[in-house]
Amino acid sequence: MFRRAVLLIAAVLVVTIAIVIGVGYALPQNHVVSRTISVPAPPDEVFAAIWNVDRYPNWRSDVQRVEVLGLDPVRWRELSGGDTITYEVAERRRPELLTVRIADPDLPFGGTWTYELVPEGSGTRLTITERGEVYNPFFRFMSRFVFGHTASIDRFAAALTAHLSPHH
Repeated sequence: MFRRAVLLIAAVLVVTIAIVIGVGYALPQNHVVSRTISVPAPPDEVFAAIWNVDRYPNWRSDVQRVEVLGLDPVRWRELSGGDTITYEVAERRRPELLTVRIADPDLPFGGTWTYELVPEGSGTRLTITERGEVYNPFFRFMSRFVFGHTASIDRFAAALTAHLSPHH
């Protein structure tokens, strides 16, 4: 009886993994998601917070350490939740636009984040657009159905808003 239960559990697990990978292969490798928020600070201040990557550990609880690797182009490595990711600036027009790309070809994902800043009263309307690529079908499934494509953007936007809030 015990052996049968173990075999049944193993079979269910194998079928589940096969379905997850099959669905992952069926999903597109690329995705585009966007969030727009109102930040209670002027565009110059918002841009400075995003631009000064070496200060991320001060206001982003998900970033433990940042190591600046170069200035032309600006490149840095973030240690976040046990993962290390290298980024570089692809485009910069202060204070209205910043595009950052993942600069590590060995990761199972890649892509860019574009920050668009527009004055809105005494604050800023910030739109963050992720143009992502998830190469591994298992991670593609997880990104789409478990974590959600906007999870990182939402976490960043909440931390930025809290950091720049007048009550901070």
